[in-house]
Amino acid sequence: MEHLKPKHYKELAPPQRILLGGGPNDTDPRVLKAMISHPVGHLDPYFLEIMDDTMDLLRYVFRTRNKFCLPLSGTGSAGMESAICNIVEEGDEVVVGVNGFFGQRLSDIVTRYGGKSIEVKEDWGKSIKAEEVEKALSQSNAKAVAIVHVETSTGVLQPLEKISRIAKQYGALLLVDAVTSLGGCELDIDKLGIDICYSVSQKCLSCPPGLAPITVNERAFDVIHNRRTRVQSWYFDFSLIQDYWSNSRRYHHTAPVSMIYGLREALRIVHEEGLEERWRRHKESSLALIKGIESLGLQMFVSEHRAPSLNSVTVPNPVSDANVRGTLLDRFNIEIGGGLGVLKGKIWRIGLMGFSSNQKNVNLVLGALEEVLRGEGFKK
Repeated sequence: MEHLKPKHYKELAPPQRILLGGGPNDTDPRVLKAMISHPVGHLDPYFLEIMDDTMDLLRYVFRTRNKFCLPLSGTGSAGMESAICNIVEEGDEVVVGVNGFFGQRLSDIVTRYGGKSIEVKEDWGKSIKAEEVEKALSQSNAKAVAIVHVETSTGVLQPLEKISRIAKQYGALLLVDAVTSLGGCELDIDKLGIDICYSVSQKCLSCPPGLAPITVNERAFDVIHNRRTRVQSWYFDFSLIQDYWSNSRRYHHTAPVSMIYGLREALRIVHEEGLEERWRRHKESSLALIKGIESLGLQMFVSEHRAPSLNSVTVPNPVSDANVRGTLLDRFNIEIGGGLGVLKGKIWRIGLMGFSSNQKNVNLVLGALEEVLRGEGFKK
């Protein structure tokens, strides 16, 4: 048969891109080095020490004392789904902030687990109003409020302080998506009173994709332990996962040893730099980029509450979004993101996250963008 004939496959040789999109972003070389370290068994005494180190370092990055603070084996979508499926049962109401692609995904997952999503909507590019969250809570019996800290589809940085106070006032859990903020934007889990928060390995932490750091406090676990029904997902059941990561070390699944080597090193790098210094670096890179973008005659899409990790730029007429991104990739090896959903073709998303957040990359992308726009006939 034709499809069974032997074929020659070349040795893997991926191009060296500069990843400045919505993620993944460039991996720190130290992380890549850690990942080629010799693997051991997932219950080996050495790996158990690595697990403990990883939890300690995640507590530092999340700024929490939560016992449950670990990397789920899966991408950010695994973190999102696990956070929902552990607390939502049939008929439960959840207030969900929807001001972009990923807020909408949160809402979808709530309904898939039998919950009722009470959507607090805002235009893409704007933040969710705390007053609207309070209104939704006052007119419902919501079990939780779910909101995205940095909406990856727009680059909006959501203020959380007032929403956290309001959620506590109504006895609702606060669930936060920190996929594009953890390690790059100011975030303090315990100070803000966040009950469940998840993120990813491949953005501001500068590790390859495949892990979803997550933290859950005792208040949320009280809700989980008092469910009327079992958690619908065996793989994402926090009670079972906790048994593997706790001192009991009860087998749950085979952990991705090499990935956790990498994450531990990525977190060690964050610890060495210091969170406050890292946040400052991200802000400085973003401000330099914005200044350069505006000097090119372009406009930022988000007018206020801009995230330093993800910068969205309005595509000017009559420039082709796809042509610009394609040329940046083909000629300059620079990847930037395009718009998602209703913003497809309308914005560029430039990610300055973790290892990628520096003045050199700002200068590279601005210089390349200026040249490509000139070729497109754009005049400021």
